[in-house]
Amino acid sequence: MITRRGLLKLIGGGFASAVALGGYAFAFEPLARLNVTRYALTPPGWTPGLKLRIVALADIHACEPWMSANRIASICRQANDLGGDITVLLGDYAAGMNFVSRYVHSREWSKALATLSAPLGVHAIMGNHDWWEDKTAQRNGGGTTFGHRALQDVGIKVYSNQAVRLEKDGQGFWLAGLEDQRALIAGKKWKRKHLQGLDDLDGTLAQITDTAPAILLAHEPDIFPRVPSRMALTLSGHTHGGQVRFLGHAPMVPSSYGDRYAYGHIVEEERNLIVSGGLGCSVAPIRFGVPPEIVVVDLG
Repeated sequence: MITRRGLLKLIGGGFASAVALGGYAFAFEPLARLNVTRYALTPPGWTPGLKLRIVALADIHACEPWMSANRIASICRQANDLGGDITVLLGDYAAGMNFVSRYVHSREWSKALATLSAPLGVHAIMGNHDWWEDKTAQRNGGGTTFGHRALQDVGIKVYSNQAVRLEKDGQGFWLAGLEDQRALIAGKKWKRKHLQGLDDLDGTLAQITDTAPAILLAHEPDIFPRVPSRMALTLSGHTHGGQVRFLGHAPMVPSSYGDRYAYGHIVEEERNLIVSGGLGCSVAPIRFGVPPEIVVVDLG
C-alpha cells in the first residue's frame, strides 16, 4: 500500500515531469532546435542525368521571441550552406498567433529572407496566414498582400498561379506555384466552409508547354489528390507536421485529410508529395516531436 510520503513523491515527480515536458515543448524545441531533413528521390519521368538540389523553408511565422528577424537570418545562413541549386519558400511568413512579445514587420522578415541565395534563384508562394493577416486584401477579395509586396521589394519572385521554365546544365524543368487554397475568410476563421481559395491548378498547369519535368509549390498539401502525375514533385508546408507528434502520429492537423498529408514524403499512385514540418508556430507556441526544420530534396 502506498504511503503518504510515497504519494507525495509520486505527485511531486509527476509535477516535475510535467514542468520539464512543458518547458521542452514551449521553449526548447520551438526556440533551440533546428533540423535539416533530407530526401532523395527520382520521380517517374524525371530527366536522366538531371540532378537538382532544392532547399525549402516553410511556415516561418515571424514574431518575437519565437521567430525574430535575427533568427530568420541565422536560418537563412544555414540554408545557404546546404548547397542548393534552388531555394523555395512555401508560405506563411506572417505570425499566426497572439502569444508574442512583438510582431515582426514584413520589411524586417523580408530583409532577412533577402540574404538567401542559390544559383537558380529564390522562389516563393504565399500561405493562408499571409492573407488572413492582411485586412485590406481580405476586403478586396484578392490582389496582393503585404507579404507579396515585401518579398518582391527585396527581389524574391512570388508565384500566384504561375509557372516558369528553368534550366540546370542545359536541361530544363518547370517550377509552378499556386496561390493559397484558404486565402479569403467569408465567415468564422476556423470553419473551412467559410474559406475561399485563390488557387488555380488547371490554369497554372496550362502554362507548362513542353515535356520537361515540373515541380509544384502549394502551401496546403490538400491539393495533392488533384495533382496529375505530370508533376514530378509537390512541395507543401502549412501543417507544421501537426506541431505535436507522438510515435509518428499528430492528433490535430489543419487538413481535411487528417494525418494523411501531415508530414514527410508521401507517395500515392506514383505521385510524390513532400510536406515540411516548417519553422515557426501557429495558434500556440508549442512544438513536440516535430522540431523546426529546413528541408533538402535531391532529385535525380
